[in-house]
Amino acid sequence: MSLKPRAIGPLPAATAQVARAAFPRGNVYLRLREELGTVFSADDFADLYPDQGQPGLPPWRLALVTVPQFRENLSDRQAAEAVRARIDWKYLLGVELTDAGFDYSVLSEVRTRLSQRKASERLLDKLLVQCQSQGLLRAGGRQRTDATHVVAAVRVLNRLELAAETLRLALNAVAAVAPEWLKRQAPEAWYQRYGRRIEYSRRPSTEGERQRKGQTIGEDGLRLLAWLDAPETPASLRELGEVQTRRHVWPRHYRREAQGEDEEAAGQGRLATKEEVAPNTTPIETPYDVEAR
Repeated sequence: MSLKPRAIGPLPAATAQVARAAFPRGNVYLRLREELGTVFSADDFADLYPDQGQPGLPPWRLALVTVPQFRENLSDRQAAEAVRARIDWKYLLGVELTDAGFDYSVLSEVRTRLSQRKASERLLDKLLVQCQSQGLLRAGGRQRTDATHVVAAVRVLNRLELAAETLRLALNAVAAVAPEWLKRQAPEAWYQRYGRRIEYSRRPSTEGERQRKGQTIGEDGLRLLAWLDAPETPASLRELGEVQTRRHVWPRHYRREAQGEDEEAAGQGRLATKEEVAPNTTPIETPYDVEAR
C-alpha cells in the first residue's frame, strides 16, 4: 500500500446541502468541519507510507474517523458503518453521499502503522495545533490525555467483538445441525445475548463493564465447550468448523480459573490482560475469515 500525492478537494455540494437541511441548527461534526477543516492533511502521513505500490485510502480521512469514533465509543465496525450511513459523518469527512465507505479493518491497520512508526502522538499534536490556531487552547494551561487508556479500550472492545462473534457463529452452526440439542442446553439469556451481532448492542463504557462482559462471554464459551465435549454429545458437533474456531480463539484471549470440581460450571473465563495474550503466528482476527490477517 502506498500514499499517492492527492490534494484534499472541497466539500461535495450535495453532501453539504443535505447535511445542512438535516441539521438546520447545526451539529457537532458539521461545526468541527467548518471551524477546523479536515484537521489532518496528506503531508502529515507522507513518511509513514511507501511511494510505490497500490494506492491506499487517504490516511488523513481515516485519522479523522477516529475523532467521532472515540467520542461515541464505537468499535471499528460501528465506525465504518457510520461512515457509510450517517450524513454528519460524511460531511465531516468530505465524501459524497454515495460513498460506500471502507472495510472496518483499515482502522486497525492505520493505528498499527502509527504505533510501529512511533507516530501515535502525531494525531493529538496536530489536533492541538488546530485548536490553538482557533483560540480554543492557550499557552500556560494544563491539558491531559489518556492516550494509553484510549488505545487499550479500543483493543479490549475489538477483542470482545471477536470473542462474542466467534461464540455466536459457533452457536448458529450447532443450531443448524442439532437445534433440539442446543435448545435443551442453552439458557434463555443466550438468545438475547447472542441473537444478533455484538456491534448492534450497546457498547460497554467503563473498564469494569468491559471486564464483566468479557467474563460473561468467556464463561459462556467454556460452558458450550464442556457440553460439546461430553461423551453423550454427537461427535459431529465437535467437528464443526465454527466450533474449532472457538477452540482456537479462547486459549489466546482468555484465562480459565476453575471453580471447584464442577466441570459443568466450566470455571470463570477471565479476559486476558494485554501482557497475558498468548503469542500466535497465525492468530484469528475475525471468525468470518479465519485466514484474514
